[in-house]
Amino acid sequence: MIGQYLLLILGLLCLLLALALVFVPRWPAAVPAYVGLVLMHCSYFIAVLTSTFVFWGVMTLMVALIWWFSPKGEPDGHASSNIYIAGGTMAGCLLGIIVGARIMVLGTVIGALVGLLAYSRTPDGRWMQPSPVMMARYFAAKCLPAIVAVAITGVAIEGLLL
Repeated sequence: MIGQYLLLILGLLCLLLALALVFVPRWPAAVPAYVGLVLMHCSYFIAVLTSTFVFWGVMTLMVALIWWFSPKGEPDGHASSNIYIAGGTMAGCLLGIIVGARIMVLGTVIGALVGLLAYSRTPDGRWMQPSPVMMARYFAAKCLPAIVAVAITGVAIEGLLL
């Protein structure tokens, strides 16, 4: 019984670490989010299907590989895009949790796109406006890790609520 609560607390701490890493990406935030999901499932407080584990595991691996091969830092030296992308992604996730699990993942994607578009309209993000290819690359490098980490966290939170 104590072990189950310990796993639950460790899983929640991993999810909180993942959300912090979405704002300050020093490491791919999807990895601690996935570990938190596994720990919470092992605590028997949430039940996650095997197909869900496989899907999010593949997405976590893909995000980690993208992070590994991406250049580090911003092209202009600013890191303010993390705030826009993380805020939009978390807002989309919270709105999606109200509706349902499938809409939650869609909400995180839409929130990340809105955050990216909002950042591109600021003086720091003006460099990406002329090129749709640059926005697509930036989406893969910055938004996709945030989407995966926040969506995994949303799946875990929704599992606790249900």
